[in-house]
Amino acid sequence: MKPEDIASQRFVLDLKSTQDLRAKIQQDPKAGLKQAAQQFEGMFLQMVMKSMRDATPSDGLFNSDATRFYTSVLDQQLAQQLGASGQVGFARLIEAQLGRTLGVTSADAVPQAAAVDGLRAFSGRAAIPAGAIVGAERVAGRVAGEAAAAAATLPVAPGPLSQGARDFVNRVWPHAVEASRSTGVPAHFLVAHAALESGWGKSEIRRGDGSSSHNLFGIKAGRSWQGESVEAATTEYVNGVAQPAREKFRAYGSYAEAFRDYATLLSGNPRFAGVLGQQDGTAFARSLQQAGYATDPMYADKLSRIINGSTLRQALVG
Repeated sequence: MKPEDIASQRFVLDLKSTQDLRAKIQQDPKAGLKQAAQQFEGMFLQMVMKSMRDATPSDGLFNSDATRFYTSVLDQQLAQQLGASGQVGFARLIEAQLGRTLGVTSADAVPQAAAVDGLRAFSGRAAIPAGAIVGAERVAGRVAGEAAAAAATLPVAPGPLSQGARDFVNRVWPHAVEASRSTGVPAHFLVAHAALESGWGKSEIRRGDGSSSHNLFGIKAGRSWQGESVEAATTEYVNGVAQPAREKFRAYGSYAEAFRDYATLLSGNPRFAGVLGQQDGTAFARSLQQAGYATDPMYADKLSRIINGSTLRQALVG
């Protein structure tokens, strides 16, 4: 049995599959690219199947939360297997798009129109309502665009990783996990935010004696702050123009304390309501910027690049 066939038969809730995919991309970029594209197609087919389920009455005598849950898992499993089968063609479209970005070519690539035709043929066999595939051409274009953006997160080969970045992640990871529980935000998003604000720990805000303030998130000491504080140089953007400034920042006794205060800030301030529970890295970064976390107009883009970048991924893998 081929490796991709084995992957398609894995249980859809098996969390180890993501780690295996990362390793595959590093060891064999072309094979890893193919597998990643199949997963993209599986996710798309899952959305199509969900549209079909939503259009079907679900208040029958034998329907319950339990049956809906297991039906959802079944649909995910079927979508994964269909994505790996190549019957629709979206995987090959995505593989071609990613391949052009990464410089990895594939002889199996198909044009977007062929993928849309494949979707329509699949919908006919699966008896999916016409409403579920309206705008398939637009979806295909969007999938290709998203695949190009995702290419930045799939390194062709494992690049050099500084020991400093790895040490930083190891140092703050337990505290990020704890903060994740109270905010609903994935721990690695929080690590990325700390990395952005502190320069991967190299630009931490220092006290007057040179010791660390443990303030990894650049949280300022406002009038309501009752703890220690330290003054430091920073950059503020006024009407999009960078200006030097000196501000007072909160000082903590440990990284654990810093992460707890950060989690309290997000969960206790109504303006950060849109940040809590975010499961998408780019949306998390945009929500922080929209809530006014920083004045830098490129803040969300910078944070998103770290979240989706290879440095954080490799540091997490270890």
